[in-house]
Amino acid sequence: MKKRWVRLRKWFADVSEVPEDLVTDVPRITITGRSHLSVENHKGIISFSENELILSTHLGELQVLGDSFVLETILEQEIDLAGTIREVRFRSD
Repeated sequence: MKKRWVRLRKWFADVSEVPEDLVTDVPRITITGRSHLSVENHKGIISFSENELILSTHLGELQVLGDSFVLETILEQEIDLAGTIREVRFRSD
């Protein structure tokens, strides 16, 4: 049943021209250069240090590695990170 709901939401996004991340709860990740990262539609912070950020998302854990991290904005479903970004990846379960 859950897969059918996901397919229906994706289909709705396609036919209605509504951005997929708004309909399917996938994270929207925006990286500006190597110094700023913004994530929308996350489910929460799992871990944060000056060189690693791990967020929970509907697609699994999102890991950001780098140096001198500072959380500029923390909202319910949005986070802005500043610092030197070296790597962004989804971690496998």
